[in-house]
Amino acid sequence: MKCDRFGRLASFAGAVLASLCVTGVALAQTVTTVPGMPPVSNPNNMYSDAGLNNFSPNVAGALQRIYVPNLRSNDVYVIDPTTFQVVDRFPVGRSPQHVVPSWDLKTLWVTNNAEGHNDGSLTPINPLTGKPGKEVMVDDPYNMYFTPNGKEAIVVAEAHARLDFRDAHSMALKMSLQVPECKGINHADFSIDGKYAIFTCEFGGKVAKIDMVNQKVVGYLELHKGGMPQDIRVSPDGKVFYVADMMANGVYLIDGDSFKQIGFVKTGIGTHGMYPSRDATKLYVANRGSNKVHGPAHGPGSVSVIDFATRKVVANWPIPGGGSPDMGNVTADGKYLWLSGRFDDVVYAFDTTTGAVKIIKVGMEPHGLAVWPQPGRYSLGHTGIMR
Repeated sequence: MKCDRFGRLASFAGAVLASLCVTGVALAQTVTTVPGMPPVSNPNNMYSDAGLNNFSPNVAGALQRIYVPNLRSNDVYVIDPTTFQVVDRFPVGRSPQHVVPSWDLKTLWVTNNAEGHNDGSLTPINPLTGKPGKEVMVDDPYNMYFTPNGKEAIVVAEAHARLDFRDAHSMALKMSLQVPECKGINHADFSIDGKYAIFTCEFGGKVAKIDMVNQKVVGYLELHKGGMPQDIRVSPDGKVFYVADMMANGVYLIDGDSFKQIGFVKTGIGTHGMYPSRDATKLYVANRGSNKVHGPAHGPGSVSVIDFATRKVVANWPIPGGGSPDMGNVTADGKYLWLSGRFDDVVYAFDTTTGAVKIIKVGMEPHGLAVWPQPGRYSLGHTGIMR
């Protein structure tokens, strides 16, 4: 009797463990994160907490809005995504590049890097009112990210090839990290455990790996001589980093841990911004329609859709009459992909089921727009790298 009971118990335990392995929650797959970083809920999908309408209590009461920074008119346009109408407009600092959700989701920061000048600043926006607050003077904030534990903001000082680690709330400078071989440092994404980040070097054809624990440069990887790496996004399981390159007209695949290139996916002309779908099965890739930093209006812009499972393009959405899709994000319900039209002074709202697009006129040279609120527990920066 005892042997039979224990035999059946062992059989039952084995079945349970097998089931856990199939569903991806086996204890062996638990991710050990850096101190202070929230745990990874699903090791097979780091975006699981940023799924459809899965809002944090920290965004309760936030207005449903699209915030569009316009680089050459030095202002932010505000769009109501339910009506597709501009409902507000306000001035900010010189050369606004991106609207960045804070780690705690309570502030949206406009990064005004003051191209060619020394009066860079950050403009806070209150998501509850949609109104700007008092600017904080910060040197060359082209883009901004946050450490996985939420304690520090990482201001990307592109013109200086430097990362400035600042207090996440006061923006007081804590330390600076020179990344000398990363000319045009701008976009980044983080490993699933928060131990490292990979930054793209737009004017060097490289990417740089940064140790986030010790805040030091690990090394550089050249993707292509003459290349222009842009946005970067990691696969749901954390194994592969996708790097958009506007000169290569496609996406490089990098094994983050070994820091080696493992593939390439052809997409469209001027590959630029990338955003995962809310169910984390697809990657939306914005092709800006030009290989030039300042391209023409009405170019052959499009959006390519990559399937994460096969790493292949499964759809392509051209813009009727041409366009220049750049940066943005996906709505909380997953139904629309909002992107700035960099060279056309418009923004696009792509229907993620059909690829049909709505076009709204905004200011001069719109760049890193933010969709808000977004699902997720916290933001790692840019226009909403949500986890």
